[in-house]
Amino acid sequence: MTLSVQEMTEAARALDGPLYADVGGDVAVSFEFSPPKSEKAEEVLWQSIETLAPLNPRFLSVTYGAGGSTRDRTHATVARIARETQVPAAAHLTCVEATRAEIDAIAEEYWAAGVRHIVALRGDAPAGATAYAPHPGGYENAAALVAGLRRLHPFEISVAGYPECHPDSSDQVADLDNLKRKLDAGANRAITQFFFEPETFFRYRDAAAAAGIDAEIVPGIMPIASFAGVRKMAAMCATDVPAWLARLFAGLDDHPAARQLVSATVAAELCRKLYAGGVKQFHFYTMNRAELSFAICHLLGVRAGQGEAKAAA
Repeated sequence: MTLSVQEMTEAARALDGPLYADVGGDVAVSFEFSPPKSEKAEEVLWQSIETLAPLNPRFLSVTYGAGGSTRDRTHATVARIARETQVPAAAHLTCVEATRAEIDAIAEEYWAAGVRHIVALRGDAPAGATAYAPHPGGYENAAALVAGLRRLHPFEISVAGYPECHPDSSDQVADLDNLKRKLDAGANRAITQFFFEPETFFRYRDAAAAAGIDAEIVPGIMPIASFAGVRKMAAMCATDVPAWLARLFAGLDDHPAARQLVSATVAAELCRKLYAGGVKQFHFYTMNRAELSFAICHLLGVRAGQGEAKAAA
């Protein structure tokens, strides 16, 4: 990775300063949520949204369950964000178990609800299936979905990127070819799967550039609320969990407050090193909880009303 003089100066300031005091606060953030499964969960979700929305995120995204299992709840949550907050809402949409006409109808519903941003994904194989297979009459992959959305409306479209390769990809070359097809079909940016070491992202960014990809690549950050839960998710998406991370969280199962402090510190340090490497955008997988993401953003200098103040200036 080659840094400009300005980036080298920023890197020195970020890494040589006292902890996070000299991180510039000039980052942009976004947050991802899952649709709630109960009234209590919905209450927690909206408390989290109310906590994080004042940080002026670029958007709030809402996931889409396997096989469209949360379709209605996803739509209701995204529509409410669009209706009741000032933050742009982004709806996840997958190709799984739906025809093109069905997916197009869902996209039209989002547009009618004021949702202008779609996170377009191929999706995972439905429960019971051993491998992903396109639905008969459906979009065969995320690149086709992006092209289909582009034909409907001028959506802003984000797609997924995999710093450690998608489990279905034969190697990184094939994986980056797939990412390039999605971007060439009309996607605006890639948001990465979570990872735990900055070098993982920097290598991916360099490889993407070498493959002719010049679109924005936003790192996905996963604050660790449950180490066992994160390890399970990492196994599903072929994300490496470093041994040092396991050692760090060992013995914290019965100490949730201490675990939160460690988790916020680890994720903030990852973001600080990414920032030193020129990264100014971060996407947080919140798991519908605000505390960790809010703390990390605070350490990065993100404050309530900051975006409004910059716009006014």
